[in-house]
Amino acid sequence: MRTFTFDGETSASYNVYVFEGTTHDAPARAYSSNVIPGRNGALLTDEKRYDNIEHSYACFVVDDFINNINAFRSFLNSKIGYKRLEDSAHPDEFYLACYRESFIVTPSNNLNMGKVTVTFDRKPQRFLKTGETAVELTSGGSITNPTKFASKPLIRIYGTGRVGIGSNSITVTAANTYTDVDCEIMEAFTGTQSRNAYVTIQNQDFPELKPGANGITLGTGVERVVITPRWWRL
Repeated sequence: MRTFTFDGETSASYNVYVFEGTTHDAPARAYSSNVIPGRNGALLTDEKRYDNIEHSYACFVVDDFINNINAFRSFLNSKIGYKRLEDSAHPDEFYLACYRESFIVTPSNNLNMGKVTVTFDRKPQRFLKTGETAVELTSGGSITNPTKFASKPLIRIYGTGRVGIGSNSITVTAANTYTDVDCEIMEAFTGTQSRNAYVTIQNQDFPELKPGANGITLGTGVERVVITPRWWRL
């Protein structure tokens, strides 16, 4: 039977199973709209992002309904902020979602089973699990993005020097064990220690892995790089 897993815990732990879901829906692209007097229509400006989307599961609860639904409700409401969400119907991808909705249950007449709709507020990306596999390079090479969307990788750099990624680059000016550059949150660090002062980003534009092939170059002083690509689709 179909299940979902939220923050590492499966709905089956509470005898909750999915019979219908909105998991094939896609988010809206964000545009700002401006009306100019004397000009027909609206001027649209692409904000280069997608909105969050509601992600719902219509579920049924079987066996020991009262205890299971109470435990399941407490589990969902104990989670704060975005957590990892997986769906057995889409085993190759995962989402980042927040549970913050009301919890409305329809019990059956015998109170041994019932229905509940679980709605998450999730980020627009459907992250591919293949994008969690790190790619290590000790010399120049290439990484191919299999999707139609540019991803924001996590880049671990060993040594000092310049790392070229496509038409962009990162330069590390002071060595540590390694330097992580997270292109999603736009921060450089080693563990909990900030390394922003020792990293220069070309044009202050953190690199992305564009659809198709992305050339990677390692300058003098860079021993190796480990790139977690974070592929995603809609």
